[in-house]
Amino acid sequence: MGLDIHLFPCLSDNYGILIRDHATGLAATVDTPDSSAILAEADRLGWRLALVLNTHWHPDHAGGNQAVKDATGAEIIGPPEVTRIAPLDRPVADGDEVQLGESRLTVIQTNGHTNGHISYHAAEAGAVFVGDTLFALGCGRLFEGTAQDMWTSLGRLTALPDATQVYCAHEYTASNARFALTVDQDPTVADRCAAVFAARAQGRPTVPTTIGLEKATNPFLRAPVLAGALGSFATDAEAFGLVRAAKDGFRG
Repeated sequence: MGLDIHLFPCLSDNYGILIRDHATGLAATVDTPDSSAILAEADRLGWRLALVLNTHWHPDHAGGNQAVKDATGAEIIGPPEVTRIAPLDRPVADGDEVQLGESRLTVIQTNGHTNGHISYHAAEAGAVFVGDTLFALGCGRLFEGTAQDMWTSLGRLTALPDATQVYCAHEYTASNARFALTVDQDPTVADRCAAVFAARAQGRPTVPTTIGLEKATNPFLRAPVLAGALGSFATDAEAFGLVRAAKDGFRG
């Protein structure tokens, strides 16, 4: 029993993520950023799509729902907010479980980027699919939620085992690394950023990352020890908000 996980680039900087249950051969796509690319990749692999697992409603995550469903008959699962732009067959929320064959994924509420954002934790596979909540060396913008919302969501993710592989939805890591170097002088961070730049120069992905690596080097998770240079704060969530605001204004 277990999951095969296949990552591939699509659109300008998104990742498509296909997962397949070993025992039954049933497969799912995590979000639908590019329906044509998803269907072509599933066909190339010989994987039969049974589920769409949406993380949130944004068009580069749910915009391909209808086309994938039309082509495969896949059941679309996700937060209720998806219905703002796309079809949804089964709404899910924090603590709900989704079965893909014999593989179980648990829904984690991770709002902040949007108010209904969720992630999917495949505990037995040691993986979590986080959409736009947590990135390698980064996190999602606060388009709908508050700093407290996102800080709470990040805490839910960092409570997972350090070895958990984190599959985020975009290749933003080089930009995130350039920002990290402006706010964090830790040598471990510098070493990681150098590795990121080298990987991207060679066209290699920086996803997946791990919970442990992000806890050690991600400036948004390290906000309480970094934010003093950016302003005063009373809580860890306010410290996070200062780092998030600094990144929002960063050009690099």
